[in-house]
Amino acid sequence: MSRYISVDLSQRIRVSAQNRCGYCLSPQRLVMARLEIEHIVPLAEGGTNDESNLWLACPLCNGHKSRKIKAVDPETEKTAPLFNPRTQLWCEHFRWSDDGTRVVGITPIGRATVAALCLDSDSDAIEVRRYWIEAGWHPPEAL
Repeated sequence: MSRYISVDLSQRIRVSAQNRCGYCLSPQRLVMARLEIEHIVPLAEGGTNDESNLWLACPLCNGHKSRKIKAVDPETEKTAPLFNPRTQLWCEHFRWSDDGTRVVGITPIGRATVAALCLDSDSDAIEVRRYWIEAGWHPPEAL
């Protein structure tokens, strides 16, 4: 299957995602790299380039996600599917830590996603969020 995604489709996804990462909510205006069109179900796992399988992710989240579609919930030790930013609401599965630097999973899906994407432990992301908080840009509102 081709990895090519048309400019028109890419633009529709960026608008739908409000130009921010579906996992850590980082907005394009604050991310030094271009947000990536990610496959919710990776092509290598049978996913397609259909719009319903595409969303935005920052390079850190997309890099950690890689081919993953599920992970172990550290609380229950059971496998759970990863969060689907296209069909699920962020605020139903996550919240911000009290200091606003880490994403905290509040459901099995949320906790499994936090673990798989290192949303609570990527030191680079945490450091950058500290600066964003000082500037008054973070944490963003969840949809």
